[in-house]
Amino acid sequence: MGITERQIKILNQIVGDYIDLALPISSEFLEEKHRFGICPATIRIEMQKLTDKGYLFQPHTSAGRVPTDKGYRFFVDSLLEKKLEELEIEDWFESEIKDTIRFIQSLTKNLASASEALALSYLEREKIFWKEGWEEILKQPEFEKKNYLTNFAEFLENFEENIEDFEINSGIKIYIGRENPFKKAKDFSIIISKCHFPDEGIISLLGPKRMAYNRNISLVNSLIKTLEEF
Repeated sequence: MGITERQIKILNQIVGDYIDLALPISSEFLEEKHRFGICPATIRIEMQKLTDKGYLFQPHTSAGRVPTDKGYRFFVDSLLEKKLEELEIEDWFESEIKDTIRFIQSLTKNLASASEALALSYLEREKIFWKEGWEEILKQPEFEKKNYLTNFAEFLENFEENIEDFEINSGIKIYIGRENPFKKAKDFSIIISKCHFPDEGIISLLGPKRMAYNRNISLVNSLIKTLEEF
């Protein structure tokens, strides 16, 4: 079942605002912030249609709306169809790679800081992981929920144990919520891609579903391209 252009605009704004605010988004908020040119009552009707189609859900009767996995997937697929801005990350790199280990560790730390997600780098031949970004990710409001950190730790462990099972041919892959092939992963997302350090490896970002996909997709794409040219 398709959605209209107006519903697409409303859905993308709701997902973007929810990513920024971590709060359910109301029709009044949308009208005040984005000036759709239609009244809040009409926005509510469109939001209800998006809810009925599975793109949004309402946590409480009087609350605004929150994206579902389907809503996030629509938003992410729309981003992937666009030519996203390439980010300037040349200052992450030294003029030459003198120590591969220190190089990857520094790169992973920079990626974690810029993405506000947990960044993982993996050298396939050596089977070595680097993880950076715990301080950043633990600041996210989702981690205030009971058992969230425990579930994330299990999710991370499963990811590390099965990283070589991910089918990554070219470009980046994104797993959202229940798309993840692990238990207790419904609240998390993965952005993952092959890369060259210059040795063959994998770069990935893990975090809540409410991650900044626009920025993080651009970061990973920019990093892959820069490493290829380095």
